[in-house]
Amino acid sequence: MPAPRQHLARPPRAAGRSTRYAAGPVAAGILALLLGTTGCATGIGAEDGAGSDVDFGASPSPGGTLQVMGFGTGDEIGEVRHERATEALGIDVKLSEGALDPQAFLSAAAAGNPPDLIYAERDQIGTFASRGAVLPLSACVEEQGIDTDAFVDPALAEVTFDDELYGIPEFNMVQITMANADLLADAGLSVADVDGSDPDAVLAATEAMTRRDGGKLSVIGVDSKLPEFLPLWAKGRGVDLLSEDGRTAQLDDPAVVQALEDAVAVYDAQGGFPKVKTFRDSADFFGEGNQFATGQLGAMAMEQWYVNVLNESSPDAPLAFGPVKGPDGEVHAYATGSAWAIPVGAKDPAAACAYAARMTETEAWTEAAQARADAREADGLVFTGVLTGNEEADAQIRETLVPADPPAPWGDAVDAMYEANDHTFTLPANPAGAEFETAWQDAVNRVLNGQQEPAEALAQAQEEAQSALDEAWATWDEKQ
Repeated sequence: MPAPRQHLARPPRAAGRSTRYAAGPVAAGILALLLGTTGCATGIGAEDGAGSDVDFGASPSPGGTLQVMGFGTGDEIGEVRHERATEALGIDVKLSEGALDPQAFLSAAAAGNPPDLIYAERDQIGTFASRGAVLPLSACVEEQGIDTDAFVDPALAEVTFDDELYGIPEFNMVQITMANADLLADAGLSVADVDGSDPDAVLAATEAMTRRDGGKLSVIGVDSKLPEFLPLWAKGRGVDLLSEDGRTAQLDDPAVVQALEDAVAVYDAQGGFPKVKTFRDSADFFGEGNQFATGQLGAMAMEQWYVNVLNESSPDAPLAFGPVKGPDGEVHAYATGSAWAIPVGAKDPAAACAYAARMTETEAWTEAAQARADAREADGLVFTGVLTGNEEADAQIRETLVPADPPAPWGDAVDAMYEANDHTFTLPANPAGAEFETAWQDAVNRVLNGQQEPAEALAQAQEEAQSALDEAWATWDEKQ
């Protein structure tokens, strides 16, 4: 379930990877197939000089229409920025709402009728770029005066492929530790026992908080959130799943194997992943009967947008928050988010660039955040901030709009969120993003389902991922 919308209380089609990965391997496999067969159907690739003759500073044609795929206004954060951008451009902007459908996008591109602008997950951009589906944006940035120094560096790096920028990032989703304060207290524990800094402590906390009723699980002690958070647990042990240059898989690194073993042990202590998942899926995740409010979950790492869900649906629930840490003692957050990209063959790339520039500039974010803060105040709720992907905007929003001393426990949530945002990492852009993701997620799922042990599963994933990377990079290098 892609298309991050971390500003929403109830994100459509996934505000984060914790929901997205329910169907992640299937979706990634479909994307890989589509890109392999239709990605270059237009016959024009960025590597062939596409975009070199585009005048990104051209004025939009009066009465023109900008076609945007994958974005919807949804709430005040999207609506305020959208209205501000369309007013500045003076043209009609037609939104194809809902998360970007790669098949629909690539089919339109193959037919020579792509949209002018797409709103995609950042980790899709490298693959789109390698297949010649989107334009390089250095000239766009220059002509529209986009201040890339204002963006969060890992977010910018995720849309930079082979030293060229192909996307304008926005939103940053980061994980923080969320827990039921009563369950912690009853077990004589604190957030520090479940924040990931000590795997043995996490396992002990799991055993202490887990409850069964008639042999059935009634309280999940700790949810280690597999498969989606394997990159997070591996990072805390000092390793990334992919090398810095995006060419070498590191899935069979002993530290990754250890991370997976530790995370799986948490589920084994509760009867195994299938039992935990079945009970977890029965929760009213977005409602007042959510697992924290009902005392059915001790702790988990989760993206920060869920803080707003809890604040709206169960403001009186016994909650505790803190950062996510690794055994290295450092704070870590596996950042995800969206990006604007301009397809090769777009009819009005200049207007698309201008729209993306207006949507992501600091003033747009602060105006939208003001509207969100006003709405929260009117509802008697706490405004906990917005992570925009623009660190300049983030700083201004926190300084001027987030309460200086939010009531407990929301102050801890705010502090944890901003601390996490200062310690983010992403996986490098590469031409085999979907295949790579499928390889490691499939490996984790085989372990969770009892089909393989971690070392065996990750060794298989290493071969699959490296083969896909080698083939994709060879194709790209040959074109260069």
